[in-house]
Amino acid sequence: MRRGLVILMCLMLASLPAQAETGKERLENCGVIMKEILGIPDNIPQELLNKAECVIVFPSVLKAAFGIGGSYGRGAMTCRSGQTFEGPWGAPAMMRLEGASIGFQLGGQATDYVLLVMNARGVNGILSSKVKLGADMSAAAGPKGRDVTAATDATMRAEILSYSRARGLFAGISLVGTTLRTDNGANKDVYGRKVNAKEIIQQGAVSAPGSAGALLHILRNASPKHDPK
Repeated sequence: MRRGLVILMCLMLASLPAQAETGKERLENCGVIMKEILGIPDNIPQELLNKAECVIVFPSVLKAAFGIGGSYGRGAMTCRSGQTFEGPWGAPAMMRLEGASIGFQLGGQATDYVLLVMNARGVNGILSSKVKLGADMSAAAGPKGRDVTAATDATMRAEILSYSRARGLFAGISLVGTTLRTDNGANKDVYGRKVNAKEIIQQGAVSAPGSAGALLHILRNASPKHDPK
């Protein structure tokens, strides 16, 4: 029964007008969100952004009230190029974020999410299959501000660090229990042919589209060099 409600809820969320944007519009929105978040005084710590191998942006993830709490969002993932992630930020692959939890909701709310993928195991897991955060992959709320020394060991060992922005407030947030998966239908929309996330990210099968220009420009300026130490 619960599984059926979750599936029905996600289908209803997917049909909402706010999600009817094209893949190119979604990439443009990712660039806007990334620019705004990096412009916040206490934003993602520079040290963590430099350590990150990939960044995933989900603009306006919807949380809706259908008698069961849940969320559904579409975004994009871009990684540093090269086998050891030492190159510039590369062409993005389209992604989906899905989650549900029992509980009453007072109404719909849109939240922007930014996820940092901190190591190669995390990257490979996301590109290989659908992953559930906290089960298939370790995840934690990301610390914010200039100083990361107060972060716990568990946070610093996490494969994914997650942040949210809603109603002007920016904070680290736990997304444990939500699911990440690639969106190959949107990849085809963006690149004009059938291409999967692994081919885009790891094989460099396509060049970044113009709609990803702002997102890549922002990240290349904000964190031009990978520093995994």
